[in-house]
Amino acid sequence: MNNNNHGAPANDVAEYDYIVVGAGSAGCVLANRLSADGKHSVLLLEAGPKDTNIWIHVPLGYGKLFKEKSVNWMYQTEPEPGLNGRQVFQPRGKVLGGSSSINGLLYVRGQHEDYDRWRQRGNAGWGYDDVLPYFRKAEDQQRGSDKYHGAGGPLPVSDWRYHDPLSEAFVHAAAEVGIPTNPDFNGATQEGAGFFQTTTRRGRRASTARSYLRPALTRGNLRVETSALAQRILFDGKRASGVAYKQDGQLRMAKARKEVLVSSGAYNSPQLLQLSGVGPADLLKQHGIEIVLDAPGVGNDLQDHMQVRIVTRCAQSVTLNDVVNNPVRRVMAGLRYAALRKGPLTIAAGTSGAFFKTSPRLASPDIQIHFLPFSTDKMGEKLHPFSGFTASVCQLRPESRGSLKIRSADPSVPPEIRINYLATETDRRAFIDGIRILRKILAAPALKSYSVGEVDPGAKVVSDDDLLEFCRRTGSTVYHPTSTCRMGNDPLAVVDNRLKVRGIEGLRVVDASVMPDLMSGNTNAPTIMIAEKASDMILEDAR
Repeated sequence: MNNNNHGAPANDVAEYDYIVVGAGSAGCVLANRLSADGKHSVLLLEAGPKDTNIWIHVPLGYGKLFKEKSVNWMYQTEPEPGLNGRQVFQPRGKVLGGSSSINGLLYVRGQHEDYDRWRQRGNAGWGYDDVLPYFRKAEDQQRGSDKYHGAGGPLPVSDWRYHDPLSEAFVHAAAEVGIPTNPDFNGATQEGAGFFQTTTRRGRRASTARSYLRPALTRGNLRVETSALAQRILFDGKRASGVAYKQDGQLRMAKARKEVLVSSGAYNSPQLLQLSGVGPADLLKQHGIEIVLDAPGVGNDLQDHMQVRIVTRCAQSVTLNDVVNNPVRRVMAGLRYAALRKGPLTIAAGTSGAFFKTSPRLASPDIQIHFLPFSTDKMGEKLHPFSGFTASVCQLRPESRGSLKIRSADPSVPPEIRINYLATETDRRAFIDGIRILRKILAAPALKSYSVGEVDPGAKVVSDDDLLEFCRRTGSTVYHPTSTCRMGNDPLAVVDNRLKVRGIEGLRVVDASVMPDLMSGNTNAPTIMIAEKASDMILEDAR
C-alpha cells in the first residue's frame, strides 16, 4: 500500500505524472480517477493527518470537530464591517477528505440555473446539461438511478435515518404557509420544503477520503503523503514543474512530468498560488516573492454563504438537547448508534429544510432554510439546557465580494480573509425578508404544539432595523467559501473553462475556488462534480 508517510529524501527528487496538492473534496476524486487506468503515476499531498479521528465517521461528530485543530485549519476572518466588526470563525478540513471529513454532510447540488449562468458567463461546457452527467457519475443514490440521479458511483447519497417529529412538522408547517413539499432538492426543481439527503451510508459519513481515496490506496501508481504542507509550486519559466513541501521538518521536492493540480480549497489554493509567485504583483512584492505571473484575480472575488439562526424553545422533550442533557438518554443514543447506526448520532447539519423566494420577481429561490432539532448559542458549543430547536436563514446568491491575501511569505501563516458580509442592500434585504417568511413557517399550525416561543432574536425584534441589527450581531458562515481562483475569460479570471491557470502551463486549480460565482446551495456536491469533470479533461489532454 503506497500511502505511508515517507517521501523521497531531501536530495532525491521523486517524479510523478501528476501532483495533486490537497486531499479534500476534490483532491481525493482526482487521485482516484487519474490513477484508475494504471497509466499515470500520481502523488497526493495533504497538509493534515489521516482520517483516523473517530468523530469524523459519526455524522453528528461534526460538532466535535468544529474546533478540533488536529483536523481543522480553524481560520478567522478579519473584523467584518457589516457584522459590527466581529471576526467570523472559518473551519476548514485539514485531514484526508478535507472539509468532506468535517462538514455537515448535506448533499445539495444547487439550481439548474446556477450552471447555466456559469455557461452564459463564457464558461463553455459548464451548463446544467453539461454537468449533470458528472453528478450522476459520482453518485450512488440510495433511491436508485433516474434522469437526475446515478447509482453505483463512488459517493453514497442517502435519506436520513432519524425520524424526528420536529423536522417532519417543519415540512408540514411550510406547506401550510404555501411552500410546496419537495421530495428531492436535487431533481427537477429545488424550490419547496423537504428532507435533505446526506453523504452517508448506513449511518456513517462518506467523505471523499472514504468513498474515493480508500478504494484506490492499493494501486502501485498512487502515493499519498500526509502531514505534508506545500510550500510553493516550482516553475521552469512559465511552466509548473513540481511542488516543494515540508514533512517531518524536512523540505522535500517532487517533480510533475505532466501537471500540478492545486486542490487546496477556496482559502489555501489562492494562498499557495500567491506564495508561488502567481498573484497580484503589488502583494507579492510586498512579501518579497519573486513574480512568476502578475495575476490580479488570484484571491479576488471571495464569496461565502452567511446564515442567521432563529432559536425556538420547544414545549416537548423531543429535541437533541433533551437527549444530550439526560445521562440515560445519552447512553441509550450511543448504544443505539453502535448497534444499529441509527438514532440521533446520525443527524446532519440540517434534517429538513426549504428553498423559497423572498419576492415573486425572482426567477428562483434566494433563501435556504436549514432546520435542526437542537439549539445552541454558537455552532460547535454546548447545547442549551432547555428543549430547543433551530432554523437558519441563508441567502443563496450574495452580491457581497471579499478577498484572500497572504500575510507572509511563510506558508504556515494563515491568510488574511475578508468576506464583506452584508455589504449590499440586496443582501441585507434578503435576510430581513427571509427571517419574516421563516417566522411565518415557525408560527404555522403544524409547529404550534411544539413551540413555546422564540428565544433568539425574540418577539420584540420586529422592525427592519432591529432585524438587520440581529443579523449583524449574530450572523455567521454556512462554510461555503468559493470563487477565489474563478473560471472565466475576463481579465480577473484565474482559470479557463478547462481549469488551466491562464498564462501558465502545466497548472490547474480544481476545487470550489474555481466556481465563477457561488451556487444556490451547499458546496460539497458541486466540488466533487467539478473534480469528476476535471479528471476527464485532464485525461483527455494527456492523450
